[in-house]
Amino acid sequence: MRGRQPPPAKSGMGLGGKLLVLVVLGWVAVGLLAAGQRHHFAHLPKQCSDWATIAVTAAAGPANYIGLNPRVTECQVPQPSQ
Repeated sequence: MRGRQPPPAKSGMGLGGKLLVLVVLGWVAVGLLAAGQRHHFAHLPKQCSDWATIAVTAAAGPANYIGLNPRVTECQVPQPSQ
């Protein structure tokens, strides 16, 4: 049995999984491009809210390009204590 080799190991991710990964990576790339166009990377964010703005822009940015224009309405943000 010297000439016989085991079959090659199969990848755990099929074509659908690879396609999903490509779509997600493309979405993030376009979102980061949208954040860059809005000058969010002009300076290093110093506050957590600045990082959150970049994250939301990166997540929703591609939706703006395809015409969905997502909006946040009736946002109840707690006020800081006095």
